Amino acid sequence: MYLYDQYDQAMVDARVAEFRDQCQRRIDGKLTEDQFKPLRLMNGLYLQLHAYMLRVAVPYGTLKSTQMHALADIADKYDRGYGHFTTRQNIQYNWIKLEDAGDILADLAKVEMHAIQTSGNCIRNISSDHFAGAAADEVADPRPYAELLRQWSSFHPEFSYLPRKFKICVIASDRDRAAMKLHDIGIQIVRNDAGELGAAFYVGGGMGRTPMIAPLIRDFVPLDQLITYAEACLRVYNRYGRRDNKYKARIKILVHELGAAEYTRQVEEEFAHLLDQGVEPPFAELKRIRTFFEDPAFAQSSAAEIDRSDPDFALWVDRNTHPHKVEGYTSAVISLKPVGGIPGDASAEQMHLMADLAKDYSFDELRVMHTQNIVLPHVAKSDLHALWTALEDAGLGSPNLDTVEDIIACPGLDYCSLANARSIPVAQKISERFAATGKTAALGELKLKISGCINACGHHHAGHIGILGVDRKGVENYQLLLGGSEAEDTALAKITGPGFSEDGIVDAVEKAADVYLSAREDGERFLDTYRRIGMAPFKEALYG
Repeated sequence: MYLYDQYDQAMVDARVAEFRDQCQRRIDGKLTEDQFKPLRLMNGLYLQLHAYMLRVAVPYGTLKSTQMHALADIADKYDRGYGHFTTRQNIQYNWIKLEDAGDILADLAKVEMHAIQTSGNCIRNISSDHFAGAAADEVADPRPYAELLRQWSSFHPEFSYLPRKFKICVIASDRDRAAMKLHDIGIQIVRNDAGELGAAFYVGGGMGRTPMIAPLIRDFVPLDQLITYAEACLRVYNRYGRRDNKYKARIKILVHELGAAEYTRQVEEEFAHLLDQGVEPPFAELKRIRTFFEDPAFAQSSAAEIDRSDPDFALWVDRNTHPHKVEGYTSAVISLKPVGGIPGDASAEQMHLMADLAKDYSFDELRVMHTQNIVLPHVAKSDLHALWTALEDAGLGSPNLDTVEDIIACPGLDYCSLANARSIPVAQKISERFAATGKTAALGELKLKISGCINACGHHHAGHIGILGVDRKGVENYQLLLGGSEAEDTALAKITGPGFSEDGIVDAVEKAADVYLSAREDGERFLDTYRRIGMAPFKEALYG
């Protein structure tokens, strides 16, 4: 993984000192909340319903054990003993005191972490495939390119005050595990017919109140022009993006209103101009960054067979491991979705354990997943049973990856000042319902996502089943959506009809699942069956 150089550390340390002073001036009454708000947002500090929330950046989701230990220590020392892992591969703390903010950032800086650009109208944390560098199906490790983008975008003066927040994702396989086409810019590292690596650019995706799937605007950009093309995309947006209406300020609106062809024409024009200016960092810089992402020292003769005599262990292996590019290894998913638990939450004790397990079994590396779980990317198959046993003992061994119990959910009205409804209780009730009925196994792959408001932090538009919490005359109401996907077959879910109460939405999800079970054909996922039979049978079951 990437290690800070003297410039990285100096920038982060300077920001800590600067923000510590700003916090103190706010506490002393020398800054009003209106004056302080843009300053705290630049450092990932939000004011939520009950307290300040701090969002910490985890670039492309990669952590080492010392960093996870530090995150656990922060949870214990400054929060209420836990942290919340997000769909942006970050971690949030929900109970922060303003007087502690500077100390937290200082503790993060000691382990090469920060909260810079995790909020505000700037380029946010660069996300990537959580199996990057380990997956058997990728053409290259996408993280060096994500790191190059991180270095280019950090403190970029031209893009510090964009019309709206901006999210970039980088993957390197045809299988999209990071919702790449639902980002402002989605980049796929590809190989052309000549065997050369390049980048395909998708621009103008996003969720929120106006969800859109990013169109492909260029199918191949040479890697030594990657930053230049990204800069051209940002410049056109920065020039024409709406600043008078935040609901129309995202790049997806600009691409939609200009049309993908016209937006592409202007990007290509800007790209040609920038090539003449020579803004691309030297290719040697990319080569330098790549050295930090070399493969660990995999054993040459690691056992390829797994003893599956324990049925509980075998089930976990089937559901929670992912094929690795090296024989004898696998990527192991640690579920943060126990039945009845809060999706994405981990206690300080659990974080310490995950850090220790990463050091013992995964070459000192962890990944935060887009799905709010944690991955140990490089686990020898011979170590899987010992790893699973430790996870089981800590309540982290749920075998539920990509099942109806593996729910993505935002914090909702329990914490968020923007939310209209609670997400957490609904997620808890759904997981409890399906665990009790025993239908989880029969349903197979079924991705369920819950948002507490139209901002869609829970990605409800991209769920095979999505739930959107709304306010109906002061009462929490839940709309049911069907047919979404964040994968390579990206699709936006459609609302079934009138909403439901909190208990009613749990019943509605089960009814939708039952329609699938009665109508599916061999090998079909929920999404496949929905696409084949359409919305009508589901609406009939839901509304009669």
